[in-house]
Amino acid sequence: MSTPRISGRMYGNPDLPPLVLGPSLGTTADSLWRPVIDLVWGEFSIFAFDLPGHGLSDPAAGSFTMAELADSVLDAVRSSPIGERRFRYAGVSIGGAIGLQLLLDHPDRLRPMPVLLCTGAKIGEPEDWQQRADEVRRSGSASWLDRSLQRWFAPGFASSRPGRATALGRALSDADDESYAKLCEVLAVFDVRDRLAEIELPLIAVSGDHDVAAPPAVVEQLATGVRQGVHIRLDDVGHLAPVEAPDLVARILAGGPPADRFERGLATRRAVLGDDHVDRAEHGVTTFTADFQKLITDYAWDGIWNRPGLDRRARSMITITALVALGHHDELAMHVKAARRNGLSADEISEVLLQSAIYCGVPAANTAYKIAGRALAEFDLIAGAQERDQEEQTSTP
Repeated sequence: MSTPRISGRMYGNPDLPPLVLGPSLGTTADSLWRPVIDLVWGEFSIFAFDLPGHGLSDPAAGSFTMAELADSVLDAVRSSPIGERRFRYAGVSIGGAIGLQLLLDHPDRLRPMPVLLCTGAKIGEPEDWQQRADEVRRSGSASWLDRSLQRWFAPGFASSRPGRATALGRALSDADDESYAKLCEVLAVFDVRDRLAEIELPLIAVSGDHDVAAPPAVVEQLATGVRQGVHIRLDDVGHLAPVEAPDLVARILAGGPPADRFERGLATRRAVLGDDHVDRAEHGVTTFTADFQKLITDYAWDGIWNRPGLDRRARSMITITALVALGHHDELAMHVKAARRNGLSADEISEVLLQSAIYCGVPAANTAYKIAGRALAEFDLIAGAQERDQEEQTSTP
C-alpha cells in the first residue's frame, strides 16, 4: 500500500469558518464545485481538493485504501491555511465516501452537519468497479466519457448547460488512467454499512432523484443508518448535484435544510415589512408565482437580511439607495416604511435621499422624496392608529 498525495486550492477569506470540499470520481474540485463556491464565497474559508491523478493532485504511486485516502485528505487540510481547525465537510460520490471515512476515523476534526451528496455507505457492486478499472487500464479514462456524461446528469442538463458538461468531460479525459483505476478498486471494496451506527455527528445526506449511481434509496439508507441523519432529495438532479443544483446545495451548506432557511427568511420578512404586507403577498401567491416568492424569502430575507455583517438599519439604507438608483418606486415606498420599522428616523431617511441625489442623480432623488414623503405619512398614520388602539385596550377595565 502507498498513501497518495492530495493537493487542493483555497478560496475565500481564510479567517471565515473552514469548509472542505471533495469531488467525485473523474471530476476536479473546481469543475464540480465552482458553481457552489461562487455562491458561498463570503461565508466560508474553502479548501477544495482533487483526487489522486486528478486536477492538482499527483498520480497515485501504488494501491491504497479508503482509510489511507481519507488520511491523505486530512494531511492536505493540515498543510492548508485551515491547519488544525475543525472543519465542515461536503463531498460527492467518492468524495462523500471519504467524508464517511473521516467521520469514522477522525470525528474530532469535523464540525457538525457535514453534507454527503449522491453517495452511500456502499456504492455500486464490486464486479462493476473492477470491470471499469480493467477497461480504463486498457483504453484510458476517456473511454468512459460518453457513459459518464449519461450517468452524471438528469435528462436535458447536458444539452441545456453544454459548457458545464464540457468542463467536466475534460476533467475526466485528463485524469491519470492508473489513478482512476485504483480509485475504482477502492470503491469496489468500500462498504461501511455495518459501521454507520458508530457515527455520532449529525449529518445531511443529499440525493438526486435521477441518480443511477447512488439512487435515493441508497442515500436514505445512509441517513437512517447513522445516529442523527437528515435526507434531502433534490428534484431533476442526477449524480452531480453541485453542478446541476448549485443554488440548492449552497443553501444546504449555508443554512441547513431549505425548509429551515425559508422559515427564518419568512420571520425576517415579517419583521421588516410587517405582517399585513406579507399576508397580502402570501394570499396573492399562485402556482405561477410560488417559486418566485420562495426564492426571495430564501435568498433575500434569509440569505442576505439575516447575515451578521450588517445590522438591519444599514441594510435598509443600502436598499433605499439601490431602489432610488434603479427607479423601483413601488419597492421604494415599501422599504421606506421598512426602514422606519428597522429604527431609522425620518431625518435619517432624508439624509440617505440627500446622498442619493449626489450619486444617483437629482431627478431620481426628487421623485424619491415625493414617494418617501407619502410613505412616511402613511406609516405615521398607521403607527398612530395602532398606538391609540393599544392605549384604549390598556385603559379599558
